[in-house]
Amino acid sequence: MISVNPKGEVWVFAEQHGGKLEDIGLELLGRARMLGDKLGVKVGAVLIGDQIKGLAEKLCQYGADSVYVLENPLLEHYQTNSYAKVIDDLIHKYQPQIMIYGASPCGRDLAPRVASAIKAGLTADCTDLQIGDHESKAEGKTYKNLLLQIRPAFGGNIIATIINYDRWPQMATVREGVMQMPIPDVKRKGQIFAEKITIQQSDLPVEIIREHKQGKKVNLKASRIVVAGGAGVGSKENFRLVWDLANALGGSPGATRAAVDLGFIDRDHQVGQTGTTVRPSLYIAIGISGAIQHQAGMSDSQKIIAINNDPTAPIFDVAHYKIVGDLNDIVPKMVKAIKARV
Repeated sequence: MISVNPKGEVWVFAEQHGGKLEDIGLELLGRARMLGDKLGVKVGAVLIGDQIKGLAEKLCQYGADSVYVLENPLLEHYQTNSYAKVIDDLIHKYQPQIMIYGASPCGRDLAPRVASAIKAGLTADCTDLQIGDHESKAEGKTYKNLLLQIRPAFGGNIIATIINYDRWPQMATVREGVMQMPIPDVKRKGQIFAEKITIQQSDLPVEIIREHKQGKKVNLKASRIVVAGGAGVGSKENFRLVWDLANALGGSPGATRAAVDLGFIDRDHQVGQTGTTVRPSLYIAIGISGAIQHQAGMSDSQKIIAINNDPTAPIFDVAHYKIVGDLNDIVPKMVKAIKARV
């Protein structure tokens, strides 16, 4: 835990692997910029690895005023202990007031370890971050300019706003895709600090002998059209209808968590609170009831078409066009009509 420091910077953990910045860190810089401007403080990015200083300039273009570069051959591969140690040291040195991580596998592993080490609070899987005040009636006191950490709770049935007024830095992880990617300014410059770090081989309890990486099979965030299926599709074989319509439209197939859990399609295609958040030009929901957890990941789509045989399905509450009927009749007709126009 560090002292409450209202003049501290807003920091983002700039996740990189193999010398390539992950989108989540760039997305968070956009929101950090907004928070920093509201507080009147600078935005910093924490960049860790080996031979990665060249990435710092890009972070400045996306909104960072300062980039703290922590380079060492022992930091080439992500390991929880070593990364948490150098971040812990950096936080105690500069006393930021906010630090944000992506809710990626790496961020979800790293952030709790840092929070535990410095005895600070942490809110996981936030869907929004704002700056606001908190009035404590018990103390008769108002805490100004706190980080409002907003996330679904109790199975997504309520939206909770969580604050941390005394165990700083205020830390949160944010799900990928929920923050808009800022438009980079190639002329924008910032300060780059090459930090001296103290780390030894003994700080790395695991030796990485070989690394295997498997990329995602689909980039739902970049797709202009997403055709998603739910448990109502019925079977893995019938899920072919979703693929057929997606292929006919030049889109990407998506799915609900229920469809993924049933084995209709793999997890890379999952949309929703525990999957990817998408904002395509067109989202077609097939056999999807529309649980709030799924809506959290697609309700910002520009146009939503829902196909369901239940006219009371919640998905119709967010759909712009509603088709009530049997998907086995409707989807093949849509595919045939689309192919006839090509």
